Amino acid sequence: MALLTPLFAFLYHLPQVYKWLLKPYYIASLFMCVAFLLVRKTPGICEHLSTQREDGNSCDFDWREVEILMFLSAIVMMKNRRAITIEQHLGNIILFSKVANVILFFRLDIRLGLLYLTLCIVFLMTCKPPLYMGPEYIKYFSDKTIDDELEKDNRVTWIVEFFANWSPECQSFASVYADLSLKYNCAGLKFGKVDIGRYSEVSKKYRVSTSPLSKQLPSLVLFQGGKEVMRRPQVDKKGRAVSWTFTEENIIREFNLNELYQKSKKLDKTKGEKFERPTESVFAPVPEEEEPEAETITAMDTESKKDK
Repeated sequence: MALLTPLFAFLYHLPQVYKWLLKPYYIASLFMCVAFLLVRKTPGICEHLSTQREDGNSCDFDWREVEILMFLSAIVMMKNRRAITIEQHLGNIILFSKVANVILFFRLDIRLGLLYLTLCIVFLMTCKPPLYMGPEYIKYFSDKTIDDELEKDNRVTWIVEFFANWSPECQSFASVYADLSLKYNCAGLKFGKVDIGRYSEVSKKYRVSTSPLSKQLPSLVLFQGGKEVMRRPQVDKKGRAVSWTFTEENIIREFNLNELYQKSKKLDKTKGEKFERPTESVFAPVPEEEEPEAETITAMDTESKKDK
């Protein structure tokens, strides 16, 4: 059952996986992940490689290489248990496959190991994972606009993601955050993003560290009336983020998005009613002085006539 569940999940997401694999970044990564396999199995090349097999067949894996590959598979399965999106699954596979290739090439021949390691460094510096380009209802802030937008209307609740483009976690979370904005965005509940890798002053003001060791990226902060109400992940006294999984279900539950959405939708109705009727004053109306009634006036006149 443990093997069937990932298989069914892969088949369910196969169309989306196919779409992602067509991008140049993943095509190049795929070739780098299977580089050792191609070298070991390609006729004309594998015959010149060294091997520790008893039969001397250099075109097949020896027992140590099989152990390394099995260990790699176990690590990928453990890491993918906490993966949320397809991008995270593919990212884990690519990362640990490259690590295993480096070990295998260095064990086979130090010259091949140095060559492969150089290729990995060049690839890391020149190729970046594709950014999410799908539909979203998200406003992007800069260091000059974020404060004005958060304080512009006290009735509007903002959920702001503090991210950095270089962070793999932020790149993987982009599609999840976009889906939430499509489902819950309305006049009284809005979604925003600010790149604190670019605007360091925003990072300091809102106390979100960009250090990879702090693990605070991405950070989601809920603002009401321009003031912070809550954030995830929470930060301990040492400045490190408390472990928290950025799944859509966790965000809906922790930020109580369903209730927030129902309350925020009323802002649309109140905006429409402004043109139909005047807004009611918050303060109680000042009572007007009552004029003396006509009966009391006539009674006073009759009493004065009797005195005369």
